[in-house]
Amino acid sequence: MSKIIPHDSAIKHVTGKAVYIDDMLVPSGTLHAYLGLSKIAHGEITELDLSEVENAKGVVCVLTYKDIIGVNDVSPMGLMDDPVFAERRVEFHGQPIFAVVALTRKEAKKATLLAKVKYKKLPAKLDIADALEEGGEQVAYSLLLERKEENKLQKSQTHLEGSMQIGGQDHFYLETHIALAIPSEDDEMTIYSSTQHPSEVQHMVGNALDVDSHNIIVKNRRVGGAFGGKETQGNLFAVVAALAAKKTSKAVKIRPSREDDMIATGKRHDFLIDYDVAFEKDGRINALEANFAARCGFSADLSGPITDRSLFHADNCYYYPNVRLTSQPLKTNTVSNTAFRGFGGPQGMMLAERVIEEIAYKLKKDPLEIRKANFYGIDSRNITPYHQKIKDNIIAKLVDELEETSDYKARRKRIIKFNKANKTIRKGIALTPVKFGISFTATWYNQAGALVHIYRDGSIMLNHGGIEMGQGLYTKVAQIVASEFGVDLSEVKISQTTTDKVPNTSATAASSGADLNGMAALDAVNKIKARLVSFAKEKYGNEANQILFANGNVAVAGRIFSF
Repeated sequence: MSKIIPHDSAIKHVTGKAVYIDDMLVPSGTLHAYLGLSKIAHGEITELDLSEVENAKGVVCVLTYKDIIGVNDVSPMGLMDDPVFAERRVEFHGQPIFAVVALTRKEAKKATLLAKVKYKKLPAKLDIADALEEGGEQVAYSLLLERKEENKLQKSQTHLEGSMQIGGQDHFYLETHIALAIPSEDDEMTIYSSTQHPSEVQHMVGNALDVDSHNIIVKNRRVGGAFGGKETQGNLFAVVAALAAKKTSKAVKIRPSREDDMIATGKRHDFLIDYDVAFEKDGRINALEANFAARCGFSADLSGPITDRSLFHADNCYYYPNVRLTSQPLKTNTVSNTAFRGFGGPQGMMLAERVIEEIAYKLKKDPLEIRKANFYGIDSRNITPYHQKIKDNIIAKLVDELEETSDYKARRKRIIKFNKANKTIRKGIALTPVKFGISFTATWYNQAGALVHIYRDGSIMLNHGGIEMGQGLYTKVAQIVASEFGVDLSEVKISQTTTDKVPNTSATAASSGADLNGMAALDAVNKIKARLVSFAKEKYGNEANQILFANGNVAVAGRIFSF
């Protein structure tokens, strides 16, 4: 019987003892920053009077773009399109224009309301329809996925054309964005950031302060929920805290209210998808053409890769002999949308399932029948729109088994009968497959690092570049280390993620955190074990045939020695 392993912070979570950044003991004299946000969606700043703000109770200083020592940008793609503070133009309602630094958070927030800002309003594109009507300006590149098998097309095909709208969604993490910056001697700065990407925060802070990355250390023990919303959006808050700490030589913390967090940070992209599908009388699809227009906001952020991934999932589990898919990442005068669980994949799969449902309604068939008719094959019909061959395909077998064990057909019949007899209460049933690709499509990000220490008493310290945000990553990686060393999990101490121990990490994202960081830790353990084996063989010769790891000792032919 397998042993149940609890989350490493489970007891702390339910007792309230888990320490998040806002729970940390801060240095004496710590100041608090708060953002002053734009009140219009698009316009030129004609006057910015911050005199009353500066003279407000408790205010130590006010930051604008003029106070940025290095680069006024936090764009993850390096496009210089995402300023920390607006300079002369604002491009969305809620865009940061300035930050107040005060003795208390309450005083800082209150002072932001005293700013006098005058604008020359400009036309604003607020949704996809506006963006298309104004010419369809894009924040990122378009992607085309296309494959043709002309011999598959037949004159008897039936066509369906349609359009579907997919709404956005906000990351309602329990811990809002937060950062604490603590200055040190020379140009050194330690940042505690609620982020999924400490190395990017390190890079952004270094750029804003115009110092090398080795002067910036970013730390995080746990994040109170993220869901993609803290992959890039935490950069802004860390940079503001660091700029304030540099200017005042004091520790500075910034934590927006829930309202301002939702106003100033990005969401899941909403899409408008136009499609045209051709299919046979049995429901088998012969051709699909679709355009994925996305509301991206005022800057690129990660919209290019996100709209890419929507195309990569537009087939879900289905084979399209002829396919043409295009992305259209549109610029709008709204907050810049960003990563959200699935990273464009859910929107792509929703198109696939919408097409299947429409075909089923047209042919008056069970949607499951249409799904099964279009599944990827094993030896043929197995090439995706992005020209990858599907391997280890078990979808047909899996769905058949689920259909039988769930008693799908009988339940569907009962539901149809029920719905015919009831006009107000309706029931439904569906058996829907999912194909989802994990890891980064930019393959150079599929790497990780780990640092494993064994101390003289046999205890083990583990550090890696992954972020614990409730998913149990720390526990999973510690299990790998304990298992490979043959020790109890309690022998492995999990330390916080920090850029001065494991540098140049990828974001904890793309459903890859456990795989990448787990393999990095495994590699570290294997290197240590190889050194121990080499030492044992050198010291004990032929007796060192079996190495057993337990309680910080190595047993060699019945003899015990410490390492």
